Amino acid sequence: MAWDGEKPLLLLIGSSGQRSREFILRTVSTRYALWLLQPAPVSWEEPYVVGSSIVDNTDADALTAAARQVAAAHEVAGVFCYDEGLVTPAAHVARALGLPGNSPESVIACRDKAATRAALETARVPQPASIGVRSLTEARAAAEKIGFPVVLKPRGLAGGMGVRKADGPEDVESAYRAASGASYPGVPVFDVSVLVEEFADGPEISVDTVFFDGECVPLVVARKQVGLAPFFEETGHEVDGADPLLTDPELLEALRAAHAALDFHTGVSHTEFRITAGGLRLMEVNARLGGDMIPYLGELATGVDVAMAAADTAAGVRPNTEVRHRKAAAIAFLYPDEDIEIDAVTVHEDRFPADVHSADAMAGPGSVLRLPPRGYISRYARVISLADSVERARAALLTAPEIVELDSRPAEVPAP
Repeated sequence: MAWDGEKPLLLLIGSSGQRSREFILRTVSTRYALWLLQPAPVSWEEPYVVGSSIVDNTDADALTAAARQVAAAHEVAGVFCYDEGLVTPAAHVARALGLPGNSPESVIACRDKAATRAALETARVPQPASIGVRSLTEARAAAEKIGFPVVLKPRGLAGGMGVRKADGPEDVESAYRAASGASYPGVPVFDVSVLVEEFADGPEISVDTVFFDGECVPLVVARKQVGLAPFFEETGHEVDGADPLLTDPELLEALRAAHAALDFHTGVSHTEFRITAGGLRLMEVNARLGGDMIPYLGELATGVDVAMAAADTAAGVRPNTEVRHRKAAAIAFLYPDEDIEIDAVTVHEDRFPADVHSADAMAGPGSVLRLPPRGYISRYARVISLADSVERARAALLTAPEIVELDSRPAEVPAP
């Protein structure tokens, strides 16, 4: 991309996967020049960036040094990051360069679920009971203390990775192994690595919220579909542009109190709740845009560009949160029934019904997809719908198996 020097420059810390994040760069690059800092040369990001630095972006010191080199040659407006494993080093860069954003301590408190729980307890934000453990013996004791059913989860991960429900004592060992064995690049390893938590029964939602200059504005409420029990794989989301939770006083107060307790004041966060019989229970706060195309669904549903709101706040600019319309958007992720090796994934666009917006393959020939606990987020395709009502958007996704054709074979059994 040619850069005339007129667009404000943002340091882009990592780009993540093209299939799930290209929509962010496509929109943000229309207003901002992006300078990419990552370990690999520019590839799919090339149309959207004006320059790049090859650096280990998980290393805060190395990343800061590379960022200083860019800032010495160009005026930098902000630091932009949406990758879960990179938000902490990105916060170090913003602080080192005196740019807008949250402190590294705030971001770490969001990423460390035990620290989040402690901050929310002090702020009296409703949440599940939680005990950190470092061994199977401690996990069993914690589960007995809290009372079954319980949920075991990794302390520092997101997206449902390694999260498993234990209905009784006989399930604790397998749940602990799943939680303690899950990992993700850039995620710190804790001595007390697993949380045993009270099971909050009820529908799960996520809220992408923008914080700027003392204001808290929910932009997207996504109602989550979960499958592959006893794990919590996210198999889909529904976004209603007219969702009453967008203006719900209880939700707004929980968001304000939680983020104040974590000292998160600038940017877009992704907060997850369960709606229980006793009210909202906050599950986690993520210091980044939501994944699973949720910001994109939000823009389809309301016309509010959530990704641009995140970029604007990174540059110290007030985001535009004006709703342009109110529609319903939904996404379904297609999973195999067993561990497979893919021969082909074919999207039949000629089979789209009226309310299907798009469909995309998420894995190609030769890919091996394994179901939990052997693998996570093992999706071979996604289908997005857009309609005038949630009911119509949901109904359109029922055609997903007809739209996407999967050719595969059973995967070889992995070595113990």
